[in-house]
Amino acid sequence: MLLAGLGVEGDAHMGTTVKHRSRVAADPTQPNLRQVHLIHAELHDELNAAGFTVSAGQMGENITTRGVDLLGLPLGARLYLGDAAVVEVTGLRNPCSQLDRFQPGLMAAVLGRDEQGNLIRKAGIMGIVLVGGEVRPGDAVRVELPPEPHRPLERV
Repeated sequence: MLLAGLGVEGDAHMGTTVKHRSRVAADPTQPNLRQVHLIHAELHDELNAAGFTVSAGQMGENITTRGVDLLGLPLGARLYLGDAAVVEVTGLRNPCSQLDRFQPGLMAAVLGRDEQGNLIRKAGIMGIVLVGGEVRPGDAVRVELPPEPHRPLERV
């Protein structure tokens, strides 16, 4: 269940202000731009092909999609999930060492480099809940892009 302005019901990161320990330590009044974590199932496929055993929900994501280029979405894109829920994309997930506690080497596997040597974060995207609603396996996902010019996602 997604709750407007808060996030995923019962999730440790639910709330209007930041919940991540390092962000709370820096400034507990910061707005929570990490209410919902989405990962593309294609990343699970890639990781499994590389020898990891990963399935939906095991890397801390709240929602897993397939067939949506999450990493290619611009800042402010809106995802319409199921019958009612709307999530606005706020940025890229910055993976942390907790992934290595799950499976050694997993953090490095969700990071890459492009041709210019720039870091690529593949561990999904983050968003805020604009409109709450129930999201169920198999629900449709519709993407609405913001007005141009589009801004690429940065880590949040």
